[in-house]
Amino acid sequence: MDRQLIETTYEMRKLDTSEKIESFDCGDTDLNDFILNESFLYREALLAVSYVLENKVNQRSVAYFSLANDRISLSDFENKTEFNRFRKHRFVNEKRLKSYPAAKICRLGVDLSVKGQSIGSFLCYFIIENKTGCRFLTVDAYAAAVPFYMKNGFVPLNDEDVDSATRLLYFDLNDIVK
Repeated sequence: MDRQLIETTYEMRKLDTSEKIESFDCGDTDLNDFILNESFLYREALLAVSYVLENKVNQRSVAYFSLANDRISLSDFENKTEFNRFRKHRFVNEKRLKSYPAAKICRLGVDLSVKGQSIGSFLCYFIIENKTGCRFLTVDAYAAAVPFYMKNGFVPLNDEDVDSATRLLYFDLNDIVK
């Protein structure tokens, strides 16, 4: 499904603070539980903002994501040398800070009913295009989701978590601003 067809079929909207999603199944029990039962708690506590992609005809939720503020800093790297390598080719000396602002994709799920229709890539594109005043997008991706994020331009921040259940990935928003 191409972007134009997605935009004519579905509508993206920000969820209200205490609004709950009634029905959703992305095939991951943990992620479903968060979306259906816990996500509103994060919105109420101002820890995340959540969006839902709904079918314009029947208002059925077909995709969900939440975002929070984040940063990339020295603590994300094994040592200061690795952090300096990361920032050296991205920032001039006077802009080398101890941390850099990022938006974190906390959760992202696509309902099984629309899997394989490029909805997940559409969500990534939406998030990237609607960025705030930050340089990076980050995600602690489940190992099974790493290929999806890498296909959409995310890269590993370091190699420390290569065999972990989740992997810290980032997308440099400066790559699309040019």
